[in-house]
Amino acid sequence: MKYIKKDLKEGIKLHLINTNKFKTNLFAIYLAVPLEKETATSNALLTAVLKRGTANLQSQELISKKLEEMYGASSDFGVDKNGDMQVIKFYLETINEQFLPEKENLNVKAIDLLLDFVFNPLIENDCFKKEYVDSERNNLKQIIEAKKDNKIRYSLDRCIEEMYKGKPYGNYKYGCIEDLEKIDEKSLYDQYKKVIAEAKIDIFCSGENINVEENIINRLNNINGRKVNVVVDNELDSKEVKNIEEKMQVSQGKLVIGLKIDSNLENHKFISSVYNAILGGGANSKLFQNVREKEGLAYSAGSNFVRVKDSIFIRCGIEIDKYNKALETIKEQLEDIKNGNFTEEDMNSAKKLITSSMKSIAEEQDTEITYYYGQDLSGEYNSLEEYIEKINKVTRNEVVELSKNIKINTIYFLRD
Repeated sequence: MKYIKKDLKEGIKLHLINTNKFKTNLFAIYLAVPLEKETATSNALLTAVLKRGTANLQSQELISKKLEEMYGASSDFGVDKNGDMQVIKFYLETINEQFLPEKENLNVKAIDLLLDFVFNPLIENDCFKKEYVDSERNNLKQIIEAKKDNKIRYSLDRCIEEMYKGKPYGNYKYGCIEDLEKIDEKSLYDQYKKVIAEAKIDIFCSGENINVEENIINRLNNINGRKVNVVVDNELDSKEVKNIEEKMQVSQGKLVIGLKIDSNLENHKFISSVYNAILGGGANSKLFQNVREKEGLAYSAGSNFVRVKDSIFIRCGIEIDKYNKALETIKEQLEDIKNGNFTEEDMNSAKKLITSSMKSIAEEQDTEITYYYGQDLSGEYNSLEEYIEKINKVTRNEVVELSKNIKINTIYFLRD
């Protein structure tokens, strides 16, 4: 596998992942803009409207027919949150050209169609098509309303919202229902033009011998005068622990604890990954073994490290009347690591867990693209091999030293 990235224009990069591991080629375009409450809903709606039609293919029926003609190519669209940025994502997957029954430049057709979705949308009277906007507004409303259906995910989102209240990262990636009714086909098209002018744009091509760079450059000729804004806001105002309790009809309590890492250690993000794996990264972790197995306080217990925000979120599903004991036991695990009460076996298990996860990234084209995109967005670059090497270099003393700079910021509890 060979990875190359090139600057095409101000704020526009081309990423080429040349690999022969797959029978498919995957093309992706990411538009990253600051995650702001005022625009989050519009951007989420924009993603859905853009997939409905292009200037050349004005309906889903025509798009489906085109994809079928391209040997059953598939497309996917979505919106995500990466740190303080809201990311609008477009994907198109095709069969590798070498497997076609006859020679055909399928890669060019694929990238042209994907670029059409993003840069050549269906416009009527200097607006988006009203029918599509109205339809997707209702769909987005249902998505936002369904936020509470998954109580585990909802609790994590709420902890993040409270921990980062007033900060970009505290905003929900799909926005909010109250802003939906303010958006019409004209205002949404105005927001689209703003996004194209200001987004950090990354174009990915993953597969074997994909020669579409010239086509992409030609299509971007008319895009000039861009002013890109990438936001990073990792400061938290709260000095005291926030305790948030929310009541809902639930049979099981959801406890989420937000930890903030404040460290100047070199490679502290790699040390944090190992710390998190020891704390709650798997079945051998301290949370799983002590909170769940030994004490029987939780149905589930684990943690995840949000690298771009230097934050760790502990997640436990517990019986509601065991809240105090569960919280006490979780705090004991944090103190144990701080006091060096973990073994070399714990260190090795943590590193194996991380390296196994890293090795699996290269097994899927979309996860590989996501990895390199995250590296670029954070302003750093490590190949998968370099990442694993840095993980394996983390020492026990570094984990202990780091743990002294990790503090509980927010405790969120969802109960009945």
